[in-house]
Amino acid sequence: MLVTFGIVPSYPETGYGYIKEGKKINDIEAYHIDKFVEKPNLKTAETYLESKQYLWNSGMFMFKASKYIEELFKFSPSIVHACKKALSQTESDLDFVRIIEEEFAKCPNDSVDYAIMEKTDCAVVVPLDANWNDIGSFSAIWDINNKDEQGNVLKGDVITTDSSNNLIISEQKLVSTVGINNAIVIETKDAILVANKDKVQQVKNIVEQLQTNNRQEANIHRQVYRPWGHYDSIDCGKRDEVKRLMVKPKEKLSKQMHHHRAEHWIVVSGTAKVTNGDKTFLLTENQSTYIPAGVVHSLENPGLMPLEVIEVRSGSYLGEDDIIRFEDKYGRK
Repeated sequence: MLVTFGIVPSYPETGYGYIKEGKKINDIEAYHIDKFVEKPNLKTAETYLESKQYLWNSGMFMFKASKYIEELFKFSPSIVHACKKALSQTESDLDFVRIIEEEFAKCPNDSVDYAIMEKTDCAVVVPLDANWNDIGSFSAIWDINNKDEQGNVLKGDVITTDSSNNLIISEQKLVSTVGINNAIVIETKDAILVANKDKVQQVKNIVEQLQTNNRQEANIHRQVYRPWGHYDSIDCGKRDEVKRLMVKPKEKLSKQMHHHRAEHWIVVSGTAKVTNGDKTFLLTENQSTYIPAGVVHSLENPGLMPLEVIEVRSGSYLGEDDIIRFEDKYGRK
C-alpha cells in the first residue's frame, strides 16, 4: 500500500488541499481515498469541516521505495526515466552528489498526488489527529509563536504603534509600523514582503512574476554558501561589486583565475594566506592585496578563527561564471 496521512481538521483552512475519505479498510483506522481536492474557498472549507469526511492533505507519505517506483513505472514512467538518466553520471562534491542538471530539468514537475496517488488503486489515507501545523506560510508562523498584548509576533529590530495581529520579522534594518493590522512584513537581505495575512498564499504570484521577468531574486540569495564558508554581496554596480567573505578555519577557496575582472582583498579579521601570481604570503587585519585580471590566485584561512575579507571586484563582467579553477580541495570543476 501507499499510505498518506490526512490531518483531522480543526477549522475551515483555505490554505491546504483536502482528501475525502472513502470506504473504511476492514477494522483498521485507514480509508480508501475517494478523491483529492484543491485548496477550497472559505464556504467550501466550512462544508468539508461539517461533513467530517474530509482531511487536510498533509503531503506526508509512508511506503516502500520499491512499491513507489513500481507505481511510478505504471503511471508516470517519464519521471523514472528522467531521474535514471540524470543519475547515469554523477560527481561528488563533499557530501553532495551532483547529477546531470540538464537531464533532471526534463523531469515532469508533478507532485506525488498527481503522479501516483490520484491514479493508483493502492493508495490509502490514515487520519492523524495531532497538534500539526504545516508551517507552510507566514500566517502559520504567526499562529504558532508567542504574541504581545496587541497580538503581534515581532522578530528583530521592530517598533510598532497602533498595530495589531501582525507578523513582523526584520533581519537587518529597523522596521516600524503605524496603524497596521493583520499584516505580514518580512525584511531580509534580499527583499521586503508586505502582505495581508489572509492573502499570504498569493505570494506564489510574486514568485511567478520574478521568474517571468528573469529577476535574479527568483534564483539567487544575497548571501551564498560555499564549502569554504559564505559570501554576502553588499553592493553591486555596472562595473564594480563589493562582497564580504567569511572563510572557515582551515578552509580554502580554489586556485583560480578570472578573465574579465580584477579583485582587491582587504582583511577585516583573522589571518589570510594569499597566493597572488607567483607569490604566497600572509595578510592580517587591515592589510590588503590587489589581483589583476588574468592572474592566478587563491585565498586560505590557516588559522583557528573565521577569516573575514572584503572583496572589491571591478571589470567589464562580474558574473560568478567567469572563473577557471586549477585546484580545488572540494572537487569542483
